[in-house]
Amino acid sequence: MPKVIYIDANGGEFEADVPVGQNLMEGAVDNMIDGILGECGGVMSCATCHVYVPTEWQDKIPPASEREEDMLDMAVEPQDNSRLSCQIEMTEELDGITVYMPRSQF
Repeated sequence: MPKVIYIDANGGEFEADVPVGQNLMEGAVDNMIDGILGECGGVMSCATCHVYVPTEWQDKIPPASEREEDMLDMAVEPQDNSRLSCQIEMTEELDGITVYMPRSQF
């Protein structure tokens, strides 16, 4: 099963198996990883699953939709590499992806 490495704002590293077809937010919530809340359940009505995606992974995921970009505008400390983890669907190609969590999701 593909793995995701979630790194919190303090440098803590958490590895989780995330099945193909599940999104990275669900993977974090299912594995009780602090820092990704997913309060809206993945329907893009909050930004509590905000992550930073390193450059080497960005071309392996589809670009953010306009709606996702609008939600990211409301995220705390957005950056050019900000994404909503609920919009990143796990694939075999993403095995080993690393995402970084912001200091706060509020």
